[in-house]
Amino acid sequence: MSVIPDERKYTEQHEWILMRDDYTGIVGITDYAQDKLTEIVFVELPEKDTEVKQGEQIAVVESVKAISDIFSPVSGRILEVNSELEDTPELINSDPYSEGWICTLDVKDRNEFDDLMDSHAYREHLETAD
Repeated sequence: MSVIPDERKYTEQHEWILMRDDYTGIVGITDYAQDKLTEIVFVELPEKDTEVKQGEQIAVVESVKAISDIFSPVSGRILEVNSELEDTPELINSDPYSEGWICTLDVKDRNEFDDLMDSHAYREHLETAD
């Protein structure tokens, strides 16, 4: 079974968000998603200062197996991108919840975050995904 940290919230498309404070969220893809993609070879990062809506594409992850769009779990503004992924995209495979983060967001609506799946609901979602 995939690792699913409790302090994060999750989307049905397998993105996660961790709130750093009341307004800043760190975004990445789940252990389940990176495992399904297999060896990640390229990441197209979002542009800093871009305004995004919940569910809007913010990045693209390319693996030896597939190309996958990454969607924003909440609405907000891109504050920072993980430029380490440009040279070492495999960080998403080796450490999807820490070193493999994709971007940080200035979260516009905290209610969108609150409405995402918690770790328990995401585990249940995965049981029906396979």
